[in-house]
Amino acid sequence: MPDSTLLADHTTLRVGGPAGRFVVATTETELVETVTDCDSRGEPVLVLGGGSNLLVSDDGFPGTVVRVAMTGLQADVSACGGASVKVAAGENWDTFVAYAVEQEWTGIEMLSGIPGLVGATPIQNVGAYGSDVSHTIDSVRTWDRLERRQRTFALADCGFGYRTSRFKREPGRYLVLEVGFQFQLGALGSPVAYPELARHLGVELGTRAPARAIREAVLSIRAGKGMVLSPTDPDTWSAGSFFTNPILSADEAAALPADAPRFPAEGGLVKTSAAWLIQHAGFQKGFGTERASLSTKHVLALTNRGGASAADLAELAGQVQRGVADRFGIQLVPEVNLIGLTTSTSA
Repeated sequence: MPDSTLLADHTTLRVGGPAGRFVVATTETELVETVTDCDSRGEPVLVLGGGSNLLVSDDGFPGTVVRVAMTGLQADVSACGGASVKVAAGENWDTFVAYAVEQEWTGIEMLSGIPGLVGATPIQNVGAYGSDVSHTIDSVRTWDRLERRQRTFALADCGFGYRTSRFKREPGRYLVLEVGFQFQLGALGSPVAYPELARHLGVELGTRAPARAIREAVLSIRAGKGMVLSPTDPDTWSAGSFFTNPILSADEAAALPADAPRFPAEGGLVKTSAAWLIQHAGFQKGFGTERASLSTKHVLALTNRGGASAADLAELAGQVQRGVADRFGIQLVPEVNLIGLTTSTSA
């Protein structure tokens, strides 16, 4: 008999069928032993954090779902060395950001308001407003499910890139147990590198502002886009940005309309805006049905308006992908992890 736990109750999109078995791991030992036992028996495992980056099938997950719930923080702070901080994977990310700002540990204030847990941030190399976690991470301690041993990766070995890492490129192999951060000390945040944030703060690009003001500004901007979770606002019943911004070759970027956004990316490539592509392919805010639609505040978020199924959201994602591909010849790639389903990218 399946577990009675519905994954809809553990994801920000509020969809997902039952778990075969649901385990809450409050210690590293419990997490490792549960996953290792499943691996030895060939049972599928879904490691669940805050559920903010998942679209789970209406059929649920047939194996064991393990929710990461380890907590704890250790900090070594000195005027010379700054703050060296180790954070358990199950700590809430935004709670940690708020604490860092309060302690005057600078570097993650621009990542305020992002839902989910600390342990998920290095996997996706979570980022926003011109910053990402690779700017402050100095180590990631993991359980390697293939070699069945603990492995700690220094920053240089994490393979961080735009919304990716070695942990994402080998999906499921590594269980993040703890993330290490290195922060500078001070009341001023990192230089502001994002135009919208600079305008909101009333500062020039590249200048610094108080970290508390940056956090407040980011939360305000995100709330205006429906990107801060609220139990009363369906625009926040989403998984955040559903698609990554495409990385294009120079020739692909040159083929875009002249007014399409273009930003330099590593290796001589060019990044463009998924939101711009979606809008200019004819999808406006609120596009969709009464149950599943693009956010009324931000076209990059797919939202459950109430009563949507996972299939509804996958179909909407496919519609957007097909529209952008037809108009621009670019295939949007989901940033959200799809569990037990796919988006229909062909008509």
